[in-house]
Amino acid sequence: MKKNLFISLLAIQLAAHAETDYTKGVFIVNEDWYGHQNSTVNYLIPDDPDGNYWEYRVIQKENPGVQLGCTNQFGAIWHDRFYFIAKQEKDPGASVAGGRITVADAKTMKVLYQSALIDPSGAQCDGRGFLGIDSHKGYISSSNGVWVFDLDTYTVKGMIEGTDNPNAGDDKPNTDPTGSLYYGQSGSMVMASGRVFLAHQQAGIIVIDPVNDSVSKVIDMNDVAEGAGIGSVIVAKDGSVWASVAKDTKGTGATLPYLLRVDPVTLSTEVITLESGVFAPSNSWYAWTPDTFCASSVTNTIYWSGGSNSWFTGKYVYKFDVDTRKASKIIDLDADGEKWKIYGCSMRVHPVTDELYVSLYREFSIPTYLTRRYDSNGNRLRDYSMISNYWFPSLPVFPQSASDDTGSAETLGENLDDPGSVYNLQGIILKTGIEYGEWGGLDSGIYIWKSKNKNKKFIVP
Repeated sequence: MKKNLFISLLAIQLAAHAETDYTKGVFIVNEDWYGHQNSTVNYLIPDDPDGNYWEYRVIQKENPGVQLGCTNQFGAIWHDRFYFIAKQEKDPGASVAGGRITVADAKTMKVLYQSALIDPSGAQCDGRGFLGIDSHKGYISSSNGVWVFDLDTYTVKGMIEGTDNPNAGDDKPNTDPTGSLYYGQSGSMVMASGRVFLAHQQAGIIVIDPVNDSVSKVIDMNDVAEGAGIGSVIVAKDGSVWASVAKDTKGTGATLPYLLRVDPVTLSTEVITLESGVFAPSNSWYAWTPDTFCASSVTNTIYWSGGSNSWFTGKYVYKFDVDTRKASKIIDLDADGEKWKIYGCSMRVHPVTDELYVSLYREFSIPTYLTRRYDSNGNRLRDYSMISNYWFPSLPVFPQSASDDTGSAETLGENLDDPGSVYNLQGIILKTGIEYGEWGGLDSGIYIWKSKNKNKKFIVP
């Protein structure tokens, strides 16, 4: 009897200390409660057989005494590392300083690096987003420009000229809406056909050559409508780049009923007018977020949330067919009668299952949240209730999207027309003038080699 009791207690103890497998679920990056505590990350195991769906505050759990920075809006997994970008390094109500930049092991959530600064000079520069370029380099967008980040040394190498904030250095406090933090910001970034497309609050879409870290073109949103601004940018499954449209560049959250499509190869544009009754994608520059504007990796489909007020009435979700250019409402939270609303930007599409994960709340003053899982047509699959806390969730992040590929062999193969060259899946030429079998010295990754009109996909270990 005693032996059996001992074995049972030992099993319980071992289970309590078992390492969480962070490669199968969904991360929710939270702003958390500004003025009280730093940002947090929760981990959702959506199909746990015992109903133990949540692991809360996993950064603190795996790194005692370590926390993220203040209002961490963005997270991305790239080459088995999790890059978190916060607006400031420490919340005013927190006792622990985190970082504007935090890098963690994506499989263990152990923190590898933190920095309080993005601009090495110490000038005011609040974090926005991250984009992996290759295994050695990433871009960090900010309230003042896009910065090149060395992934080997965790060193900020400098700002990309032409992405800066025209009002940078005015030294106005974070709470002043006329200050540089809310004018000329750099926001979301995507890679397509070997180019980086940046949403810039004042300029529109800035096209960057990631080989030499330089601006190659600026696409003005005045081409959509006079005085228009940009919300955010995404890449559809077919490789085309899409931008949501703001009414102006002031950051009010007002929208215009358009989408802008950009051909990533020719850089030609197409303006799509949304049907009457369809709310345009929500946007937010004043309190910047990545927005709910997102694309499926499985079908040629785009999703977004919208409402009569871009930011505070996110009750409807739309599905847009890239091929037919038609939008349809697939989620109506008003019709549910449960008084839920989508919080901010917290909605993304699972890259494998094509399911939507959405964070819901009722009122800012009520610390009640849940994460809801829908199929790709907006049918509710499961609700995941949460412990009471002012989470203010920002962004779902999927470990399954960490393949480090931002394109596909089928899509890019149409544009790879230099025989005897090796490209990575972002369309960047890595080596030219090679013969079959000559790919020594290349960085590890997945590549396409094209010679004599044949594409060969191979892996460099």
